[in-house]
Amino acid sequence: MPKLVVVTRDGTEHEIEGETGLSVMEVIRDAGFDELLALCGGCCSCATCHVHVDTAFADKVPSMSEDENDLLDSSDHRNDSSRLSCQIPFDDSLDGLRVTIAQED
Repeated sequence: MPKLVVVTRDGTEHEIEGETGLSVMEVIRDAGFDELLALCGGCCSCATCHVHVDTAFADKVPSMSEDENDLLDSSDHRNDSSRLSCQIPFDDSLDGLRVTIAQED
């Protein structure tokens, strides 16, 4: 199983295994991280699964959709590495992906 490194809001790093075929949001949620609310369940309609993707993986994640971009515009914590974790499919090509859970808006 590929590994995912999750950095919580307090800066603590956690390495977890993720099932391929799930989204990054589902992998984080299923591992029990309460900081990632994911209120819409992955429908790309709430932005509560906002993460910052490590720049080393920027070219490995799929391009951002217009809907995702619009939702991220509502965040005070958006930066160049911002993504909605529900919009990133997790697979072997993302083994070692490091994401930081964004501060809550």
